[in-house]
Amino acid sequence: MKTINFYVVGLLCLFTTGLFAQETFEEKAAAIARNIQQITKQEKDSLKAEVEAVNQLLENNEITKDEADERKQEYAEKRAANIETRVAVEQQKLDELVQDKVDGKVESKSNTTTILGIKVNHTENDSVKVEKDYNRTTSQFVFALGLNRLMTDGEIDDENFKNSSDFYEWGVALNTRIFKDNNLLHFKYGLSLQYNNLRPTNNRIFAVDGKQTVLIDDPKGRTFKTSKLRYVNLVIPAHLEFDFGAKKVNGDKTYYPVQKSVRIGIGGYAGINVKEKQKLVFDNDNGNKVKEKTKGNYHVNDFVYGVSAYVGYSSFSLYAKYDLQPVFSNNQIDQNNLSLGIRFDFN
Repeated sequence: MKTINFYVVGLLCLFTTGLFAQETFEEKAAAIARNIQQITKQEKDSLKAEVEAVNQLLENNEITKDEADERKQEYAEKRAANIETRVAVEQQKLDELVQDKVDGKVESKSNTTTILGIKVNHTENDSVKVEKDYNRTTSQFVFALGLNRLMTDGEIDDENFKNSSDFYEWGVALNTRIFKDNNLLHFKYGLSLQYNNLRPTNNRIFAVDGKQTVLIDDPKGRTFKTSKLRYVNLVIPAHLEFDFGAKKVNGDKTYYPVQKSVRIGIGGYAGINVKEKQKLVFDNDNGNKVKEKTKGNYHVNDFVYGVSAYVGYSSFSLYAKYDLQPVFSNNQIDQNNLSLGIRFDFN
């Protein structure tokens, strides 16, 4: 009976303490900050474990290098999306907390609080202004995808290549504000992998004829569900970016938001070809699906350079890139790759 009474008294104490002890603004904000840090750590740890699992499958020859790269890319995109979604919830909590402080619903221990780079100033009339301390240089994850076209003498080659020829690109970038006191001009540079796919028309395949790469009818008479040549370039992109986001002023300090408004980027890229292969998918005589991949030298140029541009709002933009170097090094007719699509730059 004494034991039961002891627990009852303890529960009552906890209950009454929760009723009369209110958390301060700083304590609640700190809890939100810890949640954001924990979310980021959890997603990064999960991504690390997924990548290690893929690497193990690759070492055991259970998947190919291309399949491993595709899985890693999918996992990275999923984890980035998870972080963005979960952190948005915490950001909403922070916004509500700030509003509660403005309305006088929560107490504060001091006049100034700084949490996760967010400075909160409490004025004499108990109003609160929150400004993010934007760094002059920020890092970003870049992902783009869209359609590929081969250009011959300024014309799109629709006769030999399907409209479904595509590309995707992913990488990392650094975005540096050029002028200390002006947000208009930025220099964006980084490292990216560009995956370009060319899909022939009329059930044809790529073949090497001496030093040239040509399209031929399949000698085995197969009907392809997929026939494509993929070449992967590792490039260093560099762009001059115009960011039309307005500056923010808080007292005697000025802040420059990144990617909160209209953006225009103009620049180019240069790099090397790291891989080229042909992939064929068809049904065999038994009706079973067969995937055939041929890695080799299809005489894709070892070096690549080109121009690129994008225009958009916030993290989303329309994107175009054009290889000034012909795709194939020894063909009699030069054909250059044009890519049009969409692009995401995630801070």
